Amino acid sequence: MKKLFLIVSLSNLIFSCTPTIEQGIKMEYPQTKKVDQVDEFFGTQVSDPYRWLEQTDAPEVKEWIEAENKVTFDYLSQIPYREKLESRLRTLWDYEKLSAPRKRGAYTYYYKNDGLQNQSVLYRTKDGAEAEEVFLDPNKLSEDGTTSLSGSSFTKDGSLFAYSISQGGSDWREIYVKNTESGELLEDKIIDAKFTGITWNGNEGFYYSSYDRPKDGNKLVAKTQFHKLYYHKLGTPQTEDKLVFGGEETPRRYIGAGLTEDERFLVITAAESTSGNELYIQDLSKPNSEIIPIVSNFENEHYVVDSDGDKLMIFTNLDAPNNRVVSTSIDNPTPETWKDLIPETENVLSVSTAGGKIFASYLVDAKSEIKQFDKTGKLERTIDLPGIGSAGGFSGEEEDTELYYTFTSFINPSTIYKYSIANGESELYWQPEIDFDFSQYETKQVFYTSKDGTKVPMFITYKKGIELNGKNPTYLYAYGGFNVSLTPSFSVTRLVWLEEGGIYAQPNLRGGGEYGEKWHKAGTKMQKQNVFDDFIAAAEYLKKEKYTSTEYLAISGGSNGGLLVGATMTQRPDLAKVAFPAVGVMDMLRYHKFTAGAGWAYDYGTADDSKEMFDYLNGYSPVHNVKAGTVYPATMVTTADHDDRVVPGHSFKFAAELQEKQAGDNPVLIRIETKAGHGAGKPTSKIIEEAADKWAFAFYNMGYETLP
Repeated sequence: MKKLFLIVSLSNLIFSCTPTIEQGIKMEYPQTKKVDQVDEFFGTQVSDPYRWLEQTDAPEVKEWIEAENKVTFDYLSQIPYREKLESRLRTLWDYEKLSAPRKRGAYTYYYKNDGLQNQSVLYRTKDGAEAEEVFLDPNKLSEDGTTSLSGSSFTKDGSLFAYSISQGGSDWREIYVKNTESGELLEDKIIDAKFTGITWNGNEGFYYSSYDRPKDGNKLVAKTQFHKLYYHKLGTPQTEDKLVFGGEETPRRYIGAGLTEDERFLVITAAESTSGNELYIQDLSKPNSEIIPIVSNFENEHYVVDSDGDKLMIFTNLDAPNNRVVSTSIDNPTPETWKDLIPETENVLSVSTAGGKIFASYLVDAKSEIKQFDKTGKLERTIDLPGIGSAGGFSGEEEDTELYYTFTSFINPSTIYKYSIANGESELYWQPEIDFDFSQYETKQVFYTSKDGTKVPMFITYKKGIELNGKNPTYLYAYGGFNVSLTPSFSVTRLVWLEEGGIYAQPNLRGGGEYGEKWHKAGTKMQKQNVFDDFIAAAEYLKKEKYTSTEYLAISGGSNGGLLVGATMTQRPDLAKVAFPAVGVMDMLRYHKFTAGAGWAYDYGTADDSKEMFDYLNGYSPVHNVKAGTVYPATMVTTADHDDRVVPGHSFKFAAELQEKQAGDNPVLIRIETKAGHGAGKPTSKIIEEAADKWAFAFYNMGYETLP
């Protein structure tokens, strides 16, 4: 690939003199400098004039961020009802939130947020005592709430607690260890952990995963290539940690570890992309035992569910696109010996264990159905759920007699139920109290037809009695990738949209996991256009059925969903009035050159693969398909300066292209959050502020001088 680069001085970052006027709000976009950067792909030259914006830690980029944010927040501050929306969001959000409890040793642990705390606090109660105590408060890790608890693990006896923290939303982690009885923080500290769990081996140490710190370049941007699995022995420095898997002998992009509940077997998964993995096992009961391969290719997905003596239960989609559970012997655990324990069905399966039982969670048209099996694969019961929605949390220890699960939907906040494993009875354990009349709202599921005739499901939530006159503000949100399933879920921020007369629509596009691996693959690589077509068809259905019309439609998505919005608005700029591409993958020719991006090639392919793949990616890459003189929707791009999953340079370049080439008066803003990442661990205060900005921007650009 031939590259040419011309450095342009910082003095070229100036402001345009031509104001953009939208309903009385005047703006002056930064006149973003352009450089003479040209890349060559298979004989085709592609210009990249905003390449310099990829260097997010460069002083000139920081100056650009400040200039763009000033334009954005000046605009938003002038929307007359923006403060009212934020006030209502704070009121709605200010309710107690609780996680399902889990017992560890002599204590029962749970997370609680009293309402507006930036981070939820880990509490515990001791057996036989009613008084609760704070065990770990992440709000005390930083003054502004931007340091979050990102993972945790107790030893089997509950005496030690290891936890990882993220600073500013970064995927890079630090791991600490705490004595649960004394509360003492041990001297052990792990840095540069990333995409990692924490897996204890007895009370002596734990396994974790890490990448080498990038030698050159910004840690938040530089490519991470080879994952490594380490074992850390308590009381020793990290420099003495033992490399267990990975490195030069077995280079892999992603490596994870877990132990079976009896702590006999170390289970290792290794992958090159976000789909498909190798599977290895090591018998820790035998000193110096070898790591044995069970599956030695990346063609399918597998993990060990549990063990029972010398038998293994393995979850797999090998020869089963909707997944199955098989059993095998440790003596010869390779796939040719596998026998079905829970066979594949027409519905997508995921599994967990508790109390000596297997809990099978099925997706039935993107809704939860839970079945309980014994360890021989015999069906014991289908669990009665509170309604149509999403249920989760059916996991626990072998000796447990009860467990706690959560149930939620678009109009049902997450509620906790206690479940008796022996008799299958559920009882309400905890229900939140929110100042909102949910009885006035309803959700229905429809099936619409995409461009190629495929039937696609979509959930639509709205206030009862709504008039289908084409004038309802509608927020269409989707994802469509990486085998991710969008199921019914609850969002406090969404309530404000609904009570102001808005409609929320969520289609289950191809590329997701709602109908198994076939559905996933139908939205990958050379079939990625199916995802965009499904999304466009969802919008057209909503307009055809008079839920809304172009002037009252907002399209939204984050990460891969940000790509979805970017591609949709460049292909169909007339589809919607408002667009919210969030933390999106916008440069499809270079995404694999940053942080963990190379691992997404299973879904996307790369521009280096072949001329055919390059042409396909170049044909829909949002950054490369913004056309001058086109009227694009009123757009607010959102990203964050610490996003090292989808680096913010994607969004920076897309926003610059839109601001340069937008015709008409629809505004193009970019909202760049500071000390925040891809989304996980974001403080409550930042979530509320961003939601208020989005709703205000949407309503204002739909023409509302006052709220509906």
